[in-house]
Amino acid sequence: MLTIQSYTFNPVQENTYVLYNEQGQCCIIDPGCYFAAEREELKTGIEKTGLTPILLLNTHCHLDHVFGNKFVHETWNLPLHIHPNEKQVLDFAPQSGQMWQLPFDNYNGPIVYLKEGEKIKLCDDELDVLFVPGHSPGSVAFYNEPGSFVISGDALFNLSIGRTDLPGADYDTLIDSIKTQLYTLPDDTKVYSGHGPATTVGYEKRNNPFVKMY
Repeated sequence: MLTIQSYTFNPVQENTYVLYNEQGQCCIIDPGCYFAAEREELKTGIEKTGLTPILLLNTHCHLDHVFGNKFVHETWNLPLHIHPNEKQVLDFAPQSGQMWQLPFDNYNGPIVYLKEGEKIKLCDDELDVLFVPGHSPGSVAFYNEPGSFVISGDALFNLSIGRTDLPGADYDTLIDSIKTQLYTLPDDTKVYSGHGPATTVGYEKRNNPFVKMY
């Protein structure tokens, strides 16, 4: 079974997730650590728990989710895993940083491209790659059926959805992604979003004002 450790980093209050198994292997999802103290917090948290990072994953590549990619790569020698459609977003991230007055050194290491339906393995544990574009062109979510949770990135939030006024975003595409990829998961599936508190699929289907199903 996978255990989830979360951190909230950078001025945009982004949620970074560390998923680890009983063997002490972990994956780092959307490292948003911008300040030196945040990078140290992530590193210390992983080391104190005795974990060995083996995967670096991005749900998508907006700047607040990629600030720490370079740090994670240099610290643990991990290649970045993203959907192919996010490469353009990753490349644009430094320009976004200048616009937001949050300059940073972008990741420029090797990239492994994720495919829809692919299974990512941590020993005996698996994450299913769900393709959930709309907030960005190559957004993915990571679903673990035995643990009954999904890391949704910025597709779905507690009582909200991701912004669709950004380059490469599309409202109708996002709504379709939520309905076909996330709302088809069991109602008790815990949703860990890129910002804000966790929720469940069932709660959002009943109460989310943007994508209500009942």
